[in-house]
Amino acid sequence: MSAPVTAFAPGRVNLLGEHTDYNQGLALPFAIENGVTVMATPVPGSQITVRALDLAAEDSFDPLRPRPVEGWRAFVRGAVAELSAAGVAAPPALVEISGTVPRGSGLSSSAALEVALALAFLALSGGSPPDRTELAMLCSRIENEWVGARTGLLDQLASLYGQPGHALRIDFRSLEVRPVELPLGDHRLVTLDSGERRGNAASGYNRRREECAKACELLGITSLRDATREMADRLPEPLNRRVRHVIRASAQVDEAVAALGRHDFSELGRLLDGAHASLRDDYEVSTPAVEVAVARLKQAGALGAKILGGGFGGHVLALLPPGVPPPDGATRVRPGAGARVLS
Repeated sequence: MSAPVTAFAPGRVNLLGEHTDYNQGLALPFAIENGVTVMATPVPGSQITVRALDLAAEDSFDPLRPRPVEGWRAFVRGAVAELSAAGVAAPPALVEISGTVPRGSGLSSSAALEVALALAFLALSGGSPPDRTELAMLCSRIENEWVGARTGLLDQLASLYGQPGHALRIDFRSLEVRPVELPLGDHRLVTLDSGERRGNAASGYNRRREECAKACELLGITSLRDATREMADRLPEPLNRRVRHVIRASAQVDEAVAALGRHDFSELGRLLDGAHASLRDDYEVSTPAVEVAVARLKQAGALGAKILGGGFGGHVLALLPPGVPPPDGATRVRPGAGARVLS
């Protein structure tokens, strides 16, 4: 019987480029130091038993026939099923899950869970892991097919490719991932909880994706990567505003990369504010609680602040200049290493 394995996958913060991944646009995320840890120990018998330590909850199932369920259990069963479809059989095991990323925060605890599970089961089975992009696609299928959230690849790629001190410029058409130095110096990136939990599958996230697909159908294009402002202006409400947001969000990514290259943090703050306005007004994924959190950060002296992740609640991201203390409850976030097997 093989030895126990432990895998860790980080959550992520997305600087710019929200809702661009499923539209083949650009995004600029980075992995954070907090994440999800999965410890898998082989056991005799025919069952996988899973303990979610933070929830004091448990599940048990046959890895040869993982049936659909709801909630956190769907991630585990989905991971086993998708690995099996890829030719990797997860053996009977005791799986213990713990995490330091708040659920429903917009910091991608779900992708961290998927990636950590996949790495742990791969290591336990002795299978050769696929390259990181292929593994990101497998983890995305867990979320799409088993959890019911039609997310793109941003969160999984950020978790797998993360590098200390760097953000990642991701092109979702070519799937090119390029590290971008994040030379913050005495500037700080912080997040603040809006106090409102979010859930991609139950929120308007899937509805926004449907609207983007409808816009592509009306425009006769395969993705909004090919859309222009002139095209957007021909669309009815609210599709015209959805398309304008996606175009603007992708453009802001390269503007931010250029600003970081110049160490122009005032410009980076302006881009964060612009991204928030677009997500609030054109993509309509903000909430009153999110707006209160953004206002608190701006009043504290933030150069810019925006919705974090898919929206509809969760945390807010802000850039603070040197010497400006964060408001109560805000947490500093730093770019960290990507997912890995620890033992």
